[in-house]
Amino acid sequence: MSDANEKSKGYKPSKDVKGYQDLPPMTMTIESSLAVHTGPWRTLRPVIDAEKCNLCFLCWRCCPEPCIVIKSMDELPVVDLDYCKGCGICANECPKKAITLVMEEND
Repeated sequence: MSDANEKSKGYKPSKDVKGYQDLPPMTMTIESSLAVHTGPWRTLRPVIDAEKCNLCFLCWRCCPEPCIVIKSMDELPVVDLDYCKGCGICANECPKKAITLVMEEND
């Protein structure tokens, strides 16, 4: 990250942190993300607009979890809502803006 980007995003590196060992403890799972259904954490759900999607599959490439499923190269990608956390990276990176995030409905 360049100095200009660091300043514009408010990034302030700590001189006390020299490696991952110096970071504060955090909650984590020792299981694969495929074993932990994280979908219930989601407050926003990605919805793919078939009219706008050009099947570039950038959403699949940038999803931090295996939530975007490609069944065929000529079919719309599908979001696996059992694992999607609603982070919005797919919507942010989509060049055609074919993915929108909608609020989850309460049951």
